[in-house]
Amino acid sequence: MTNRVHPPVLDGTDLSPFARIVTAPAGGQTLADLPVEDLLATVLATKVTVLRGYGLLDKPELEQYCRAAGELLQWDFGTILDLVVKDNPQNYLFDKGDVPFHWDGAFAAQVPRFFLFQCVQGSAQGAGGETVFSDTTQVYREAPQELKDLWAQTTITYRTDKLAHYGGLAKWPLLGTHPATGETTIRYAEPLDPTKYLNPLFLTLEGISPEDGVRVMEDLRERLHDPRYCYAHPWETGDIVVVENHALLHGRNGFSGSAERHVQRIQIV
Repeated sequence: MTNRVHPPVLDGTDLSPFARIVTAPAGGQTLADLPVEDLLATVLATKVTVLRGYGLLDKPELEQYCRAAGELLQWDFGTILDLVVKDNPQNYLFDKGDVPFHWDGAFAAQVPRFFLFQCVQGSAQGAGGETVFSDTTQVYREAPQELKDLWAQTTITYRTDKLAHYGGLAKWPLLGTHPATGETTIRYAEPLDPTKYLNPLFLTLEGISPEDGVRVMEDLRERLHDPRYCYAHPWETGDIVVVENHALLHGRNGFSGSAERHVQRIQIV
């Protein structure tokens, strides 16, 4: 029997409570010079991998690079979403406010394993707009057993109007199983108050009593945002950030200053 050879994990500087920064060697390397198998092996191990000093790719090159790792999630706009603040947005993703926690692909035909950001223009220091990641596998591991039992009974239906590239109805159990590691994950998108957010998101909890439903949502609001489980990434021009989509939820801090930030996102199924 032939032993399977696993891709090497890239060396870098580990951050707290998770994530790793990998700095390009001297010599003008771009993302294309980094084997995608090594990169994704590192992301699986660290959950968030930040690449600094690697040249960005144009859109066709980025698609080609990511397609070598798997199918790309296709949307109305194509595979690459330009995340920029707009003057008259219909969806909260494109305004200056915060973006509550969610996971990518809840309303899609397939849930991506990874997603990759390229930062074309970063945020000014102190301007906000950090992308925040919450490690739900660690949240689950450290939760009390009675809460885990309640979560295991919970299914949630999400409803939002399709005013951006996603929307409709989606029904998910609150707990999932990571397809690569077998760890228990939390699949949760925070509700969006229609008095505060464009294109609000409404949740209906099933499998538990209404009283327990209130308890679950209030507890998740606190637990998922606990700094022990969260990494907030401040964007610098040229950053490449690759993220593991099954273990994590992600959101964004609101902009407190200039919102002239441009990030591109692509998703690998």
